Amino acid sequence: MPKIFTFAAPSRFYALATRLTPWLYAIAAVLSVVGLYIGFFVAPTDATQGEAYRIIYVHVPAAWMSMLLYLVMAFWAAIGWAFNARLAFMVARALAPTGTAFTFLALWTGAFWGKPTWGTWWVWDARLTSELILLFLYLGYMALLESIDDTRRADQAGALLAIVGAVNVPIIYFSVRWWNTLHQGATISMTAAPKMADTMLTSLLFMTFAFWAYAFAVVFKRTCALILEREHDTEWVRALKGKS
Repeated sequence: MPKIFTFAAPSRFYALATRLTPWLYAIAAVLSVVGLYIGFFVAPTDATQGEAYRIIYVHVPAAWMSMLLYLVMAFWAAIGWAFNARLAFMVARALAPTGTAFTFLALWTGAFWGKPTWGTWWVWDARLTSELILLFLYLGYMALLESIDDTRRADQAGALLAIVGAVNVPIIYFSVRWWNTLHQGATISMTAAPKMADTMLTSLLFMTFAFWAYAFAVVFKRTCALILEREHDTEWVRALKGKS
């Protein structure tokens, strides 16, 4: 068996995930403290937006994670659908609540940023509207899974919704280019120099990696719970419960 499939077995994934999860939580906590300290106490005040801009250190990483996690969820749902891989379906399920939380956080912090910047909590801007649709897609995916009693049918139906909904992610990302919107363009680009001070960028990157670590930790923990739930009749789970 190729090494890439070593952890495709739920038992091996469970063993790895339970070892990594505490470390990931610790990494997320340390990176968050460092990132927030730099962002709120070291980074300079923005010449245009004043102190209000500092919400960027939570808002932008949350928005990035909301889009990324949806694509990852759709990917694993597609893998599960194509190969009937039970672990892939479980990972997709585990990703949905975390992606929902990051999407809500992005919308909520965006509203707090928009009030002093635009003078309103909400506008039906292309970026904001498509991000709101992303929240509904996450919620719809979870609701669909819970509405079908048969686990296999639920996984397959959810996979179809996740895959179709993935088309919304590039719409979110490119909306500021395709339409005339209030939302500002990308501050960080792979093809251009960052449009912010080095300390601002440093804080943003620390918070982004913190959110990454947190997402891995929570998704691993939730996947492990699903594994124990679905594999409860297997010998290795009975042996595990016997040890505890």
